[in-house]
Formats: sequence, structure tokens, C-alpha cells
Amino acid sequence: MSVQISCNFDGGAISVVKAEKFDDIQVKIRPDNASEFAQWFFFRVHETKGQELRLRFLELSKTAYPKGWEDYQVVASYNRREWFRVPTRFDGETMEVQMTAECDEVYFAYFEPYSYERHLDLIGWANESPLVNVRQLGQTIDGRDMTMLIIEDKEAKPAKLKAKRKVWMIARQHPGETMAEWFVEGFLERLLDGNDAMARAALQDAVFYVVPHMNPDGAVRGNLRTNAVGANLNREWLESTVERSPEVFHVREAMKRIGVDMALDVHGDEGLAYNFVAGCEGVPSYDERHAGLEKQFKDAWHIASPEFQDIYGYDKDEPGKANLSMATSWIGEQFKCLSYTIEMPFKDNANLPDVEFGWSSERSRQFGASVLQPIVQLLPNLR
Repeated sequence: MSVQISCNFDGGAISVVKAEKFDDIQVKIRPDNASEFAQWFFFRVHETKGQELRLRFLELSKTAYPKGWEDYQVVASYNRREWFRVPTRFDGETMEVQMTAECDEVYFAYFEPYSYERHLDLIGWANESPLVNVRQLGQTIDGRDMTMLIIEDKEAKPAKLKAKRKVWMIARQHPGETMAEWFVEGFLERLLDGNDAMARAALQDAVFYVVPHMNPDGAVRGNLRTNAVGANLNREWLESTVERSPEVFHVREAMKRIGVDMALDVHGDEGLAYNFVAGCEGVPSYDERHAGLEKQFKDAWHIASPEFQDIYGYDKDEPGKANLSMATSWIGEQFKCLSYTIEMPFKDNANLPDVEFGWSSERSRQFGASVLQPIVQLLPNLR
């Protein structure tokens, strides 16, 4: 009797090569439904209690980011609530996981999933706050809502500013980067906490526009990087269309209508085991003022959270060489504002390693809460 493996659920993705014995399960990571990007996996193995499991992930050199498997540990769960890291070996081509199962079913995933149902719960929770207005900007290709939260204390008058600043946060342009929505969840929980002095200070001087989930179609389909028709949303900002990338089109139109003083685009990085930001050094309008704002933001985040660092990250674009089809660059150039990409690891934070959990949903939530401090410190300087 063969081993039962399933992935026909929200975000599920795997291709089974061989599953005749528990100690010789062979799988491949399948590509996104309409593109060649392959990195995300999420599946369940049945009737496993007491079994010595040995899973081999084959042909990983053909995945989107082969170096992402170096020093990576698979996450697993028995109940879909607590996810833990399991010992993982990678030889450049094959990744192997071995464990003794304690329960009848085990879930394995690239990172702790963030389901569409939880996304709807997050919107529903925020909807009950008197500080929140929920707006539907349009629909995705599969007909799901593109939801934006407008967060404002209408009774609070700016303490030092003539007008409130407009701060945007978007997340999960790449649907498999689930840590991004965990980050937003932590941020929202702090921002909507009436007992938090930093949150009250933020809402005195700013209005927040938050899109917690830019790519629900791709997430439900179990994609790593693209939407339902194979569009990489973070390459659609210069020329987005309703037919190919309505998710970007609707958010872009809202930004042009409302305005932007600061924008944070939240992501996860497959290769680097650090938290970092990527800015707008290569956009045509980048100047000393912009560079100064970036430095202030990073300095403030260093103080707010030891999880943040600025030594490891992406190479900076040369002057005038930015890719304006990417959100951070397009927003920074369009609105001449502070615009950052926030990156978190799929692996662990090498500066503060956690053997049992690695980088996790809880750490992502805490990191999201911490970003409120640098936002508040920069508000007076954004215009």
C-alpha cells in the first residue's frame, strides 16, 4: 500500500514522484500554475504516527532559487498552528528530511502558510475597529477582492504637522512569501492598540493605507511568485493592465488618487538569512534628501528591533539604473518619497538564530510591530 500524500487545499503544492514506503518518499516542487517559477511547497502526509519518515526533494537545481536551499530547514506541523523546523540536508541537487512522526498526519511547507481564510479573518477583525475603513479597490483575475484598509483617527489633530502624512504598506506581491502577511498582521495589531503610545502618536500625524495581500489568486493556487495568469506583480508597476495584473493596476490607481508620503513593500527572500531593506538609489530623482530619509529610517529601526540589520542585502542600483517596473522604484520616483522594500528570510535570522523555529510567523509579527517606531520618527521629515 502506497503512502498517501495530498495537497488539494488552500496553498497546497507538490508533485509526488514515488511514495511506496514511508522511508523512501520522493517529491518534486511544482512550478506556479502559469509560469516556470518553482520554489513553494505545502503538502500533507497521512497515517504517519510512529513512522520513520524520509522525504527527498528531487532536482532542486532546477528551482527558481537553488541557493535558497543551502542552510535551509523545512517547516512541519501536526496541527497547522505550531510550525517547527525539521533536520534537513541539501547536496546541491536533492534535499532530504528525516523525522519520526508523532501523529497520524504531518504537514510540510516552505514557510508557515498564511491562508486566505486567515486573510479574511484579519480583514474582519480590523473591520470592527472604529479607526478602520475597509475599501475594495477592485477584483483579481479569479474574482477575489483587492482589499485596502484605511486607518485614521479622525478626531486626532496633527501635533506638529499642518497635514497628516500618507503612509502605505503593501504585502505578498509574491504569494509564497507568507511572512509578509504575518508581518502586516503584527503591524496592524500594534497600530490598532489604543493602549500603545507609539500607535497613538502615529495616528495623530498620519493616515495609513494598508493592502495586506496583493496576490490572493497566486496564494490559493500554491504559487511562489506569480498571479493566476503568470504575472510577476513586482514587475508590473510601470505598465499594469486589468487583463494581466489587475492587482497592481487597482493599487496604483488608488495611490495616484490619494498620494504617497512613505511606502513599504513587504517581501521574503529565499537566499539571505537576514532582515534588510532595499531602497531607491537608482531612480532618476534620487538625491541627498532621499538618501537622508533612508538613513534615518534604518537608524531608527536598528534601535527598535535587534532583528534588523543593514550589512547584508541586495546590491544597490547605479544612478539612473533602477527598474521602474518594481513597486519600490516606481513609487519612489512617481511620488518623490521614501519607498522601501522590506525583506525577511525563509531560513532564519543568522544574527539571532532559533534552532527550533528559525524565522517564523511569530517573529515576523513582532518585526512588523517594530516598524511602527521608525515610521513615527520619520513623519515630520517626509515633506
